[in-house]
This record gives sequence, structure tokens and C-alpha cells, in this order.
Amino acid sequence: MRRTSHDAGMKAIVIGCGRVGASLAKTLADEGWEVTVIELLEENLSRLGPDWRHPLVLGHGMDAKVLEEAGAAAADVLIAATDGDNTNLVIAQVATQRYGVAHVGARIQDPARAEAYSDRGFHIVSPVKMAIEGLAEWALAAGAGRTA
Repeated sequence: MRRTSHDAGMKAIVIGCGRVGASLAKTLADEGWEVTVIELLEENLSRLGPDWRHPLVLGHGMDAKVLEEAGAAAADVLIAATDGDNTNLVIAQVATQRYGVAHVGARIQDPARAEAYSDRGFHIVSPVKMAIEGLAEWALAAGAGRTA
């Protein structure tokens, strides 16, 4: 992967070490970022691979002590990527409001919930909404190409 000078010294916290969180953490680390992963279940950390050399914090991402141990107050980016929409929303709000993290993102599965929280001062990605929009666009384009 390409490294750029603006990435140097960037500090990120990724909360949740499922497929999405682990992939995000590895991608950012490969770009030269300092990445701390917070995960509740120790066995999920194996997704990072045997060569992972960045900080790990075992605990719940909504726990203030866990966020502080991970360095939330000094983070440039925090990504809430657990499998729970409510958990991710709470973490994102706390990171924004309590710790002043400049760039906060949350994965929100429920498109209605993603829309409802879209103006709270953090970035929301809704994989379900993206799939609906992408597949609908594809189907409509396929239908438009059909002749009567």
C-alpha cells in the first residue's frame, strides 16, 4: 500500500475486531498509522494476525476507563465497528463529546437509525443502506437497458 506523508503520526482507535474492525485496523497500520484496537473478546484479536505489533485493549468500548487506556483523548480518528448499532452510536457520541476526537466514524447497520443519527457530528457508514442503494441502482440500470 501507498504511504503518504500526511499519514505519519496519525493515531487511530478501532473498536471491535470482527471482520470489519480487523480489516480497518490492518489497513490503517499498513499505511503507517499508530492503531489501537479495543475488543471485548480476546479470541477475536486473532483476526489481526500473528504480526500485529500495535496496542490492544481488552474491554468494552463504552467503558470510559477502556477508552482512556486506549488513548481516546489523543486520538485523531476513532472508528466504532462493533456488531451493535446502539453500542457504536454511544461510543461515537462519547468520543465526540467527551474526548473531543476530531474524526469519529460509526458502522450502523439499520438504515433508519443511520439516518436519524446522521447529524450528530460524526461520520456514519451503513452497509445495509449502501447495499440497498447499490443493488437498486444496478437493477434500475439493467431495466433501463432493456428494450420493449
